[in-house]
Amino acid sequence: MSETPGQTEKSPSAPQFKRELGLLSSIMIVMGSMIGSGIFIVSADIARTVGSPGYLLLVWLITGIMTIFGALSYGELAGMMPHAGGQYIYLREAYNPLIGFLYGWTLFLVIQTGTIAAVAVAFAKFSLVFFPVIEEDSILLSVLGINLTYAKSIAILSIVLLTYLNTRGLRTGKWVQNIFTSAKTLALLGLIVLGIFVGRNVVAMRANWGDFWTPTWTQVSNGIIENIEPLSGMMLMAAIGVAMVGSLFSSDAWHNIAFTAAEVKNPRRILPWSLFLGTATVTVLYLLANLGYIMTLPVKGQPDGADVLARGMQFAAADRVGTAAAQVIFGDAALLIMAALILVSTFGCNNGLILTGARVYYAMARNGLFFSKAGVLNTRAVPGTALVVQGVWASILCLTGTYSDLLDYVIFAVLIFYALTMIGIFILRIKRPNANRPFKAFGYPIVPALYVLAALAICIDLLIFKPAFTWPGMIIVLIGVPVYFAWRRFSSTRPEEDTQNSRDN
Repeated sequence: MSETPGQTEKSPSAPQFKRELGLLSSIMIVMGSMIGSGIFIVSADIARTVGSPGYLLLVWLITGIMTIFGALSYGELAGMMPHAGGQYIYLREAYNPLIGFLYGWTLFLVIQTGTIAAVAVAFAKFSLVFFPVIEEDSILLSVLGINLTYAKSIAILSIVLLTYLNTRGLRTGKWVQNIFTSAKTLALLGLIVLGIFVGRNVVAMRANWGDFWTPTWTQVSNGIIENIEPLSGMMLMAAIGVAMVGSLFSSDAWHNIAFTAAEVKNPRRILPWSLFLGTATVTVLYLLANLGYIMTLPVKGQPDGADVLARGMQFAAADRVGTAAAQVIFGDAALLIMAALILVSTFGCNNGLILTGARVYYAMARNGLFFSKAGVLNTRAVPGTALVVQGVWASILCLTGTYSDLLDYVIFAVLIFYALTMIGIFILRIKRPNANRPFKAFGYPIVPALYVLAALAICIDLLIFKPAFTWPGMIIVLIGVPVYFAWRRFSSTRPEEDTQNSRDN
């Protein structure tokens, strides 16, 4: 890693990161951060966009291949620079501090905290399934026009609890992650097995396998079908690209383990392997889950269908495809069973997001680009202040209810940052040809190039078909430019490197 002007040494007595994450725990962070509530929901929108079982599975397959390609390529950067901060460090070193800051800025403002808020609200909504007398939108408190509902209060409490647990040290956060990721993986496997071998339904099988490759784009407004457009040629490619937005976000956060690189036991070996094994396992689980869905539910349906089979995957109640499939298997008990599964899934997902995200703000603070106290480890050797700041902002997003819109807006920006990171592999091969690369990008230069082309193709697709989701996200990123220069000018914190990072070079 390049030297930073004004580098200072830490006090010998200052807390240092502890390398406590082995291969299994690292894989658990990859998988746990990826598997949230998306796999139980987004297939409804994909079904409406591509309209056939074959293309539904193809969307998830392409997403999985992209994710694995990304992980295999990303492994080179993770092994080359095993430092706290992950993608922020890679972008800073491949390009310049401004590009790194824009990623960190967007991560803090929306990507990580917005995802934490969204997952926390999903956790809250499903927890209230067990208390039907409580309405999630019932207002507990109203201050300055902001309403604190039951759902929002539970969401915020879950963020506070997980933030507190993670301030108690890496070992605590690691065990929470291992327990909840193991539990939700086993539960998801159970749902898959039951869906494929027990829940298979004659109506669904006849509808899906009899019309496996006929794609259509069903456009809906206010719960009413406005148009069903047959797809072919470029429109089919465009529909696949649009449909992948949901599957990509459900498969996102796979790279978060790299944020914690300074706490991985043998980062140059474990980081690349955990990225590959974690993403490959989740990809297989997601494909099998969707196979289970099409064995139990027709893909096509009607919004006013009398039961779950008539509504199909396209119009599952509140897009809860997982719950609809479970209802075919378990009957009336499905709602409670799926609610319990999603509670475990979202709680474990948020633990991984909270644990890892704070390490980026720590790295930014060490470079003088975030609140200085965020760059200090507490007595438990974790960035306690960074964790608290992250938790406060995520809670504010819960209160305002803007997290969903913000996440929609930054889809485009997230893909751009991924593409820039992969291009960074090529740049760093030129800038630092002799750097230690214990793991080289699989299939270089073809695989990283294919990832970049696929990401940019989806970006172009979104610019054409969902412009409302592109320009606002870029504006959020670009606002970070004046913030960067203002922070550099007025910050009293001198940039410095983590001495542990320096020793790893």
